[in-house]
Amino acid sequence: MRVLEFHFNPKLRPGLIFDSFCYEPGNVYERRMGNLYLTGALRNILPQNVNFLDKLAKVIQKEYYRSSIIKPEKALKESLKEANEFLEQIAKKGDVSWLGNLSFAALSLKNYQLNFTKIGDLKIFLLRGGKLVDIDKKLKFEEILPWPLKVFGNIVSGKLGQDDVILISTKEVTDFLKKSNLLPEITKLAPFNEEGLKQIFDKKKEDVLKISGICLALILSEEVKAGETAETPFRFPYQPVSSRTAKQVITPQTYPKEFNLREAFTPLINTFIKIRESLFARFKELIKKPRLRPPTEYLKEKREFPKLRVPKLSIPRLSIKFPLKRRALILILALILLLCVGFFIAQFKEEKELKEYQNTLQEIQEKFNQAETLLVLETPQTEEEANLLLRESWKEISPLSEIAPRLPKDFQNEVSSLKERISEILFELNKMETIEEPELFLDFNHRGFTPHRILSFEDEFYFFSPYSQNLFKIDSNNRSQLIEVARTFNFAFPVDEVILFFSKPDQLTILSAERLFSGTLEKPYEDFSLDSLSMFREHLYFLDKNSGEIIRYPYLGDLKWGSPEMWLVEKEKKAVGAKSLAIDGSVWVLNENDSLSLYHRGSLEKEISLEIFPEPEDFKKIFTSLTLPYLYLLEPAQGRIVILDKDGEIVKQFQSQKFDNLFDFSISEDGKTIYLSTGLKVYQIKL
Repeated sequence: MRVLEFHFNPKLRPGLIFDSFCYEPGNVYERRMGNLYLTGALRNILPQNVNFLDKLAKVIQKEYYRSSIIKPEKALKESLKEANEFLEQIAKKGDVSWLGNLSFAALSLKNYQLNFTKIGDLKIFLLRGGKLVDIDKKLKFEEILPWPLKVFGNIVSGKLGQDDVILISTKEVTDFLKKSNLLPEITKLAPFNEEGLKQIFDKKKEDVLKISGICLALILSEEVKAGETAETPFRFPYQPVSSRTAKQVITPQTYPKEFNLREAFTPLINTFIKIRESLFARFKELIKKPRLRPPTEYLKEKREFPKLRVPKLSIPRLSIKFPLKRRALILILALILLLCVGFFIAQFKEEKELKEYQNTLQEIQEKFNQAETLLVLETPQTEEEANLLLRESWKEISPLSEIAPRLPKDFQNEVSSLKERISEILFELNKMETIEEPELFLDFNHRGFTPHRILSFEDEFYFFSPYSQNLFKIDSNNRSQLIEVARTFNFAFPVDEVILFFSKPDQLTILSAERLFSGTLEKPYEDFSLDSLSMFREHLYFLDKNSGEIIRYPYLGDLKWGSPEMWLVEKEKKAVGAKSLAIDGSVWVLNENDSLSLYHRGSLEKEISLEIFPEPEDFKKIFTSLTLPYLYLLEPAQGRIVILDKDGEIVKQFQSQKFDNLFDFSISEDGKTIYLSTGLKVYQIKL
């Protein structure tokens, strides 16, 4: 058993921490439980959570090895229960910032028997016989149960074989391996070892320095058991002996600067020039200047001219000895000549590459000029064409700007200047407004409550969370009130002057005149999951992203709802994997690929691909209503909210560095104010 740990640029992403923990048996009792491997990552950390992963790993490790009379599978389940209790205690203290930001994997291994579970976006692969298997797909992922808090759910067990490899990677590393097409190379690596893996990463070292995360490899190769000799026949199964390498922390310091003949020999050539100038100056000093001597005798009667004497020149003799043989001297001269030739070849190559980059920059400049010309015409069609040209220019100049720091300063400045101009115009065309200091509406830092959801209704505000009990209300007089209720809530909507709250899987809670009433919805079918809620004329519409169904509960009056109905036409395209829905008479669905689908009377009417800048990464929520003329899209990944008209055209975008952990938003009834929740802080944008 060998363990390889690669940590990529741990300090690259502010607010991100990650680590791997490999526990091997320390005594004969722990050997009965085998090895335990944990990998975790946490985004958007608060200062008090710097050691969050270490504490969680310690809780799991301590419980896993606590008893040696139970099976490893049972021990892992018990340790996960302990981890859930540990996380619940943290949540009860008001810290739920880690919810939705934590990714964690736990694996136990004994006698080739694997047990594992995970939460978040970590990936676990099995490499076997040149094939890659995504084994975490076997996990049946469950919703996090809010109270009592249950983060870790079921586990998967399986039997591994000799030379199998388990590969665990965080999302950014996984995306990099897929995008760079390195996964096939890693899969075919034989033998699978540290050196081979490093060579594969080295092929993309410039890209490697731009990612941050972990890649952990568990290699089940044949090892010699303790007490056996190398000649002992292999017996299967057996407890593999673990051989763990030191963590490979990859940072810019890992890769020294590439050797450059021009840079290497320029100082040497400059030294030769200085030596030559110094010798020439010394040679001039050694040459004595002529002096005219006065006449030895001066006769007044007879004028005589002094005798001129030719000055003696003292020229040093140059005595050069060559201790080396002529053949050795020729070899040295040949080496110097070769280095000089290499220097000039490298210089020529760099000049050629620079010329190519300059040509590319010139082409981008021409596109930019063409876009500027189109913008002068000031028509919707020319603006659209200019926007397309500028987005193409942005895609082309982005990789060039990454190479530019290795090129001459003038070229760097040209690239930087052009990229900035492209960005400015794209932001203007795409109606992006960057807010340096957004207006703070409410701060929950000292209120003992951390909300994840927000609802504004008339002049009142309601804050709640799927992970924490209770409600928090601010009335029209700006008075705050904590409403204690032993339940968590996922969604909320106003109905007939009261507030309706929904708790998964099927619970309704109605808040009326400070009193709470509860009810239950009829289940639409087995294994349903109501993932998004919207309301139209008091009818409830739910989205089940697993089945892609839109489920309608008709309103019967008197705060009662009837039996569920499948709203989509039977043979209509289902919204499988969709993330959110909103209703304005028609149903708008935010799809998994960040496109929009519009359904009317149960049928798909049209699909809209969003052509906006910056390009979408991961929209989370869509909202609209019958009284609002726009669509509102929330994207926490880029800290922005996007406003579109109902043809998919951009109306406005707002972005801020303060929107670094967006959970939810709400729109005032008049549509003039947006409220954005980042958990502990709520900001407002007045339109």
